[in-house]
Amino acid sequence: MRNVWRASELAVSRASTIATGHPVLDGELPNGGWPRSALVELLVQQHGIGEMQLLKPVLASLSGKQAIALIQPPYLPHAMACRSWSINDRNLLWIRPQSSADALWAAEQVLKFGICGAVILWQTNVRPEALRRLNLAAQSTDTWLWLVRPMAAAADASPSPLRIALRPQAGGISANIIKRKGPHCESPIFIPLVDMPVGRQLLDKDHETPARRVHTAVAVGSATPVLV
Repeated sequence: MRNVWRASELAVSRASTIATGHPVLDGELPNGGWPRSALVELLVQQHGIGEMQLLKPVLASLSGKQAIALIQPPYLPHAMACRSWSINDRNLLWIRPQSSADALWAAEQVLKFGICGAVILWQTNVRPEALRRLNLAAQSTDTWLWLVRPMAAAADASPSPLRIALRPQAGGISANIIKRKGPHCESPIFIPLVDMPVGRQLLDKDHETPARRVHTAVAVGSATPVLV
């Protein structure tokens, strides 16, 4: 049966996926891409280390015909940056709830009514019951859902079938798949991100190197805005 897999093998099922745009990552994901109708967690060491660059290919692909909801992003979405990525900014829906509870409710409603092709939700603290509701809501729709959370949440239990911890690395990003349908991923995967602004990826142990933080997502030393 296609929905049954051995622990030593990546799962293969009828579930729909979309290629991540990063072949090295696709090779480590069940069905070779981001799963649709599933809660996918991206656990970041800090915002702006390349998580949006990681999603860039799929966002560019989906935004051509479908809306993409950005719920409580940490930075102001930048239209020029989206256009430079071939993302249709007219199909971006920026939702700014007043509280985490409102943000979770908004995400559930977007999923419930299927009004967007993809949802990206940023949250710091999410209760287990809220995660379960998000996961159930995702399973009942044809929408892609990513939840961006702090790295500290990696130690918490989650119903998400795919959880990836992201850390900055020179020239790209380090992705540690901490949960997937299949065998344990033994070591982090390096994913090159050619558009990352210089200085964003480089850390000195637990401290960021002195580099100007640009919260509007404009590249350091460049007039061209880029998302990170």
